Amino acid sequence: MESTAAEIRKSMEKHWNEYLSKYGNLFSSNSISGSSPPSVFVGSFGYPKVGVGPMVPPIHGDTSLLDAPEKWLGKSLEEIVNFRLKLVRGTQSVSVNNPQGRYIENLQELAMSQNTPDSDIIFYKNTAPITSIDGESAPFGPIGEIKSAKFSGMSTSKPIEKTYYDTDLKAEDAVLQLYNSGIEISKIQKCFSIGMFGKQRKLVPTRWSITATDDIISNNLVSEILDYSELDSILVFTHEHLGNLFSVLLFPHRWIFEMEEAWHTDKGEIGFGADAEDANGIDHYPSIAGAYYAAKLGVAEYLARKKKQAGVLILREIRPDYAVPVGVWQVREAIRAAMNKIPILVDSLDQGINLACKQMSISKNEWLSKGTILKMLKQKTITDYF
Repeated sequence: MESTAAEIRKSMEKHWNEYLSKYGNLFSSNSISGSSPPSVFVGSFGYPKVGVGPMVPPIHGDTSLLDAPEKWLGKSLEEIVNFRLKLVRGTQSVSVNNPQGRYIENLQELAMSQNTPDSDIIFYKNTAPITSIDGESAPFGPIGEIKSAKFSGMSTSKPIEKTYYDTDLKAEDAVLQLYNSGIEISKIQKCFSIGMFGKQRKLVPTRWSITATDDIISNNLVSEILDYSELDSILVFTHEHLGNLFSVLLFPHRWIFEMEEAWHTDKGEIGFGADAEDANGIDHYPSIAGAYYAAKLGVAEYLARKKKQAGVLILREIRPDYAVPVGVWQVREAIRAAMNKIPILVDSLDQGINLACKQMSISKNEWLSKGTILKMLKQKTITDYF
């Protein structure tokens, strides 16, 4: 089984490397004209002076799907990568501290736009292909250093505009205000990244803003659910997409949360990562990085809707066919999708764990040995939680 998984993984990696080299630079020019989804990107390389700019496809019209992770559930890996490779990333080197000037103002207007503005970019030289992918944020196509950038036809989102002009509003409160007004998380992340929130504003690399936004929202939801009564049943939710299999086990308990990940290595071995928290939160940056906060947000939304608190265990098996990472959005949207399904009700934790592991190629004992919550719960009987 393990050698087969390794072979599949190597085959998929070879396929995607060839795919990216073939399709990752179909566009090569010193200028581009198109409609931005709208999209801005703040790099992290060279921090605190980083590459900042818009992402624009050579297409006019409604291009919003190219940068709308909330709408990608059910799409194939190939479809999503194709969306992203159409986006040409323009960049200028900017200090993250005290971002000012017309260029940054244009990008902030772009980020708060609710339509797909027309964009005309001129680069210093032809765009260069991207051959590597950052697992935190979704991939994109060729990159070029911007000489000039013009945007037209922008229609501003009123809730975002309100938080933008409120310079007394803390960044955390701005994020929560927009989330509670129904603005998509991916939209909030872009505005956070391009320095639109808070009293002392600064640019935040996109990969960091994604995690920060999920963290702020999930922590706020958890503080809310801590006031609710405990769940009175044991529920199992599952969802599979893009070569990832997720199981969510909820059980009667004061809020505790653990996420475990397992993946198949090139050597045919299984790698594991796990992090956990109780009502006091997590006191370190998770070893499984942004996926932890994305998953926590998805399940906290469910409990807030149900006005319940619970113990939570999330198992994620990353199958070999997930060979090109497309960003942690897929964890958040997968958990949301799982929690929107009708759960399976079981009589005991043991049954719940068995069911959560049922479709996985990782054994129950392997999962049990890697986490902390299951070990703790194994020492008690289910009657302790009623």
